[in-house]
Amino acid sequence: MAINNSTEKFFHGLADIYDAENQFLKGQQEMLQNATDPNLQQMIQQHIQQTQFQIENLDQVFSVMGQQPQRMTCDGAKGIVTEGQKVIKETKNNPALCDCAIAAAADKVEHYEIASYRALIQEAQFMGQQQVMSLLQQNLEQEESTSRLIESSTPQLLQNAMQAEGTQFQNNTSQAYPNY
Repeated sequence: MAINNSTEKFFHGLADIYDAENQFLKGQQEMLQNATDPNLQQMIQQHIQQTQFQIENLDQVFSVMGQQPQRMTCDGAKGIVTEGQKVIKETKNNPALCDCAIAAAADKVEHYEIASYRALIQEAQFMGQQQVMSLLQQNLEQEESTSRLIESSTPQLLQNAMQAEGTQFQNNTSQAYPNY
């Protein structure tokens, strides 16, 4: 399908993230079934609720723009979900390591969503769509917060995995993300 103008490009991106959120929701439910760390399980449950809220926000965006919600297959999301399923399957025999893999996969999801929402917000701003910007900004803020939460929990998950393996753990997290 050819995209002929900026409005069509916006709706293409909107339909793409709408599909991505729905794909990620199913992926999160699968992650929850495989997670063993109680904190990770809680984070995933919280993000499932946020994703449902974000899908509702996207429904509102479509409505404000006078359109019916529409999903356009998001190949990026499909790839991220498939990759996450693969690594869960490959680490399933080591629950602590699987938790690390789940957290890493979840953070990849967050960064994809963050990039998508930032682009849509810029487009909505140039289109003069303040209400749309506000709805998309709510989603972006949740995605950024979830990413920070995942990244802050990763050292503990790694420590758990390394302890289960009998490996020594050195906490150098202050250098892992120097820009945060």
